[in-house]
Amino acid sequence: MDNLLNADKLLRSLNVDLGEDDYEEPLNILIDSLNKEANLTYLGKLASEYQIKKHLRVRGQIYQKSRSIPNTTISKPVFVIGLPRSGTTYLFNLLSLDPDHRSPLFWEMMNPLPLCEPRSFAESRRIMRSRSILFFKNRFISKLDDVHAITATSPEECLLIKVFALQSILYFYMANIPTYLSYLEDSDRTSGYLWHKRFLKVLQSSRKPKRWLLKDPSHLGNLDEISSLYPDACFVQIHRDPIETIPSICSLTSQVRRGFSDSVNLNELGERTLEFWEKSKKKNELQKQNLNQDRFMDIHYEEFIKSPLSTVESIYNKFNFTFHKENKELMEAYIEKSTNMPKEKHIYTLEDYGLDKKEVHNRLQYSKQSI
Repeated sequence: MDNLLNADKLLRSLNVDLGEDDYEEPLNILIDSLNKEANLTYLGKLASEYQIKKHLRVRGQIYQKSRSIPNTTISKPVFVIGLPRSGTTYLFNLLSLDPDHRSPLFWEMMNPLPLCEPRSFAESRRIMRSRSILFFKNRFISKLDDVHAITATSPEECLLIKVFALQSILYFYMANIPTYLSYLEDSDRTSGYLWHKRFLKVLQSSRKPKRWLLKDPSHLGNLDEISSLYPDACFVQIHRDPIETIPSICSLTSQVRRGFSDSVNLNELGERTLEFWEKSKKKNELQKQNLNQDRFMDIHYEEFIKSPLSTVESIYNKFNFTFHKENKELMEAYIEKSTNMPKEKHIYTLEDYGLDKKEVHNRLQYSKQSI
């Protein structure tokens, strides 16, 4: 198996209508980068092929279904953003306890179609299939759940939606593909959000929420693209010291890659990770200036962790959302359970990835006063 994939051969094997040809450029760059740079094991090659085929196959299903749905307004989206490992998941989980919010679940991202009724036999089968995916993930990527737990019925990050346009940092987490990452940094990602919107359109055709609740660190630097398709979107950005977040995401990435690659160059991983988030953060700061302040809120990680419920209340006040008593009680119970739950120690240092505190602070322009 000299090459991982041939794009033409892969597309012929799918035999589905993928809609616009916006997938061609990222597909070719991704495959070329995987073939030449990723140093994948045989298992890694099979896993990458499976992932790309599945993402394109679901894309085809979404394309067909979305064409049959009348044009409709997407419910107001709320985007939780921030550097990876900055507390976005904790906030996301708290906000998801509000029944007014709906987030795509892991199983819906894996197998969204055909649509099925809640608590139906078809839904149960879909959930079981997604659990089998997670079972094999845990077999080949040990201890990943200690760092980022995923269940079939939990809400997940939008990087699993943006794969339908093949514009997702998910692929970089799986393999060392610097050419593809450079493409991702410099490309217009509007097509990724077009498919993001189509996916939400399909899901809400069976159950339209009051608001969509969405999260993905790689939304950073894409505020213009998001606003072009979701003009009423609002954003909550968490700020945490990057000397904590950068080595944490490097550690997570290295664990994932070890399941698929013969070797992982930690120094290269550190540099490319820092460079990607440096560019994303700079773009994000520029794009924030294009937004009305009533659509954007900044949060300090330390203040959020110290008083999570007060932070949530301030978000609701900022965006004029109703904070029901029942939601407050659910969140209080979640906070208490999370506080008392034993946590696996995640050990990492900047030096493991060839980085130091001063460089990270300088390149990500971080200081508490700058927030």
